[in-house]
Amino acid sequence: MSSNSPVRAAAFFDLDRTLVRFNSAYLYARYERRMGRLSRLQLLRAGLWMGLYHLSLVDMARAYEQALQHYRGERSEHLAARTREWFEAEVGHHLLPGARAALDHHRGSGHPLVLLTASSCWLAEVSSRAWGLEHWIANVFPMDDDGCLTGAVSEPLCYGPGKTVLAERWAEQHGVDVGRSWFYSDSYSDVPMLERVAHPRVVNPDPRLRRHARRRGWPILDWSAATAAVVEAIDEAAVAAR
Repeated sequence: MSSNSPVRAAAFFDLDRTLVRFNSAYLYARYERRMGRLSRLQLLRAGLWMGLYHLSLVDMARAYEQALQHYRGERSEHLAARTREWFEAEVGHHLLPGARAALDHHRGSGHPLVLLTASSCWLAEVSSRAWGLEHWIANVFPMDDDGCLTGAVSEPLCYGPGKTVLAERWAEQHGVDVGRSWFYSDSYSDVPMLERVAHPRVVNPDPRLRRHARRRGWPILDWSAATAAVVEAIDEAAVAAR
């Protein structure tokens, strides 16, 4: 539904180290290595990229370009099936207790639930379906006429400032005001989106985001347990929004 006058707030959620405690990209790389589709060197390189990502020091466009060159020519439906099989085996049951509590609370409050992640469209789609988020915004990759990856990267990348751009586009189409919304993230790279929403919520943050959040006075949450503090932090923002 389109609206020129957004009136709703939404709840946006990052995926890695937010809804789950690990980086799914490296977990998938290990899976691909076990399946014989990555070399040991490629796995080591993926680990290096993920370490830099956690410190918000990675050139994400370059990292994606390298990964996509490896999968160039793969059919989208094959990648979707492999992602689904891996997710069901290794990821789906790892939703953090606090994440489940936050999702349930926002769902009960009538807020659209949106997965906003730098992950692939295939992972975003299966994660959203499994955990009950109605919408997802993620990286979608160009295909050729035969439905195979071209190896190119779509712009803007759903990372850093690009997340905010894509979230704004989605919000305009769905009658949502990003400026009244929530965003939950662990990563310093998500500061542009955290600054954009009314209710930034920092979950298990990386070192740079923890320092930034303390300076800005943003709530810092631990979602390893479904404690009352999870809902209290949400309720505090809900009261302020009225």
